[in-house]
Amino acid sequence: MLTLENISFDVEDAKGDKGIIKDLSLSIKDGSFVVITGPNGGGKSTLARLIAGIERPTAGKIFFDGEDITEKSVTDRANLGISYAFQQPVRFKGVQVLDLIRLAAKQNLSAAEACRYLSEVGLCAKDYISREVNASLSGGELKRIEIATVLARASRLSVFDEPEAGIDLWSFQNLIQVFERMRENTKGSILIISHQERILNIADEIIVIADGQITRKGKKEEILPAILGTASAVDACNMFYKGGNR
Repeated sequence: MLTLENISFDVEDAKGDKGIIKDLSLSIKDGSFVVITGPNGGGKSTLARLIAGIERPTAGKIFFDGEDITEKSVTDRANLGISYAFQQPVRFKGVQVLDLIRLAAKQNLSAAEACRYLSEVGLCAKDYISREVNASLSGGELKRIEIATVLARASRLSVFDEPEAGIDLWSFQNLIQVFERMRENTKGSILIISHQERILNIADEIIVIADGQITRKGKKEEILPAILGTASAVDACNMFYKGGNR
C-alpha cells in the first residue's frame, strides 16, 4: 500500500513561496486502479512526481508497504516496485527497444521473450524490437513501448502521468485497451493522472484534486457522474473547488 501523510510541496516564485500540494493525505490500496483528475494546474502531475521520487515534499511523509520512502531516490523506489511513466516518454538515441525492455525486466531476455511485452501493448514485435528509441518513433509508439517496459518490470505500483498527452486518436484507443488488459491482469496497483472520460470510466476509484488538495474521492460510480455533468452544476463546482468529501 502507498500512503501519503500530510504532504506539502512548495516552490518559490516572484512573490514568495507558492504551495502546489497542500497538506494532502492519500492511500492507494494494493491491486487498485485509481485515476486522479481535476482542473489544470491543480497539482496532479506534481503529486505523481512526488510519488515517483522525482520531487521531494517540503513537508509530510510517504510510505510504501509501511516503509518510509520520503527521502528515497527514483532508483530506490523503482527497486521497491514503483514505476513511473512520463507525459512525454524519454527518447534514447542508440538504445534499441530490446535493450530497454531488458533493462526494465532486469534480465537478459531473449528477443522472443521481449516481444511478448510488445505484443501486450499492440505493437507488431518484429517491426519494433530492433528499432532505436529515438525520434523515428511517434508519440503513440513511444507511449506503448514505455508501457511495455512497465509490464516487463512487473511493478507493484505503476504511475502514469497523462498517458494520452500528445498522441493521435488511433493510438489513444489502443492505449485504453492496454489499460483495460492491465486492469484485468496485473497484480499490482495502477495510478493514472488523466482528464479523459474513457480512462476515468475504467477506474475503480477516482480522486479529484484542485488547488493542491483532494476535493473528492470515491468509487467511479459516485464521482464520474458529477465530472461528466450528469449531476447539477452546483454539485460539480463543489466537487472541484469547494472540498466535498476528503
